Amino acid sequence: MASTPDMTLVIIAHNEEDVIADKLQNAISLNYPHEKVEILVGSDGSDDRTNEIVQRFQGQGVRLVACERQGKIGTLNETVAQAQGEILVFSDANSMYDGGSLQAIAACFSDPTVGGVAGDQVYTTDNGNAGSLGERLFWNFDRFLKRMQSRSGSVTSSTGAIHAIRSELFESVPSGVCDDFLISTRVVAKGYRLVFEPNAIAYEEVSATDKAEFRRKSRIIARGIRGLWVMKGLLNPLAYGFYSFQLASHKLLRWSVIFLLPVILFLNIACVGQGLLYQLLLGLQLAFYMLALVGIMLRNTPIFRNKLAKIMAVPYFFCMANLSALSGWYQFFVGRRVDIWNSNRAV
Repeated sequence: MASTPDMTLVIIAHNEEDVIADKLQNAISLNYPHEKVEILVGSDGSDDRTNEIVQRFQGQGVRLVACERQGKIGTLNETVAQAQGEILVFSDANSMYDGGSLQAIAACFSDPTVGGVAGDQVYTTDNGNAGSLGERLFWNFDRFLKRMQSRSGSVTSSTGAIHAIRSELFESVPSGVCDDFLISTRVVAKGYRLVFEPNAIAYEEVSATDKAEFRRKSRIIARGIRGLWVMKGLLNPLAYGFYSFQLASHKLLRWSVIFLLPVILFLNIACVGQGLLYQLLLGLQLAFYMLALVGIMLRNTPIFRNKLAKIMAVPYFFCMANLSALSGWYQFFVGRRVDIWNSNRAV
């Protein structure tokens, strides 16, 4: 493949009038040959000024795909059907790319074994609450894991803020699943590598409130579990080797930690009379949960802007993330689906 393949940047939007102009300005200013980039904005029944704003950019390589309100995935499928690029790059409407991101993605595809590229999501703001700090700390750790996974063969999956695949590998995405998870894991299922590119960077702000973040995580995990069920064949180590272990540990087990935490605490209490080690471990567990409770009481206060924030933010975010996983499992088991939702970025 050429070092500068034709690319289609796919952006799905619903009522994004507050950010879409900045997003498109960012997209057309990226350091990549302008004639090689097609920008498609799939508008999911937007009834604000989103469509009007997108149309202002139509002379700069931007094309509007106006769809009826049907949810992100239906609009995604319709939009990709009109894409002409060799490489499909997927982005959120509020994700701003580093100038060299497309070049970094293109370089990865010069390797014929690579079918998909996972970019790096970087949070640019701290809203002063426990969840926002915890989210940034988590992504710092996740970034390290992605580097190691990529060296071993493939990363587990991509983030929706910035990821790319060869256009011939795209298949219509079924409703009710996490689209970035399904699109990226299908790359591995088809025998290609999914690699992490740290120089392909998308900048985003964290959720405005912890409540908004909790709801977002619950929805994503519920859709991720459904996606994992669809792609359950990837959990077969005889067919996919070490990647199956990565997928099971990084997704299935991580989402299931909430079921193990009460068991660990109960067993620790049962063994507390067996020696100092068990007493110490119980003390550490109780201290951890106590810090999480303090985080709940002091969330959204200035105290989380100082260096002591990490002491409470990590336990708080850990507990919040696992409770959102419990909510996600509940939605999965009762068959609750949220196929259409609003971004509510300003909440």
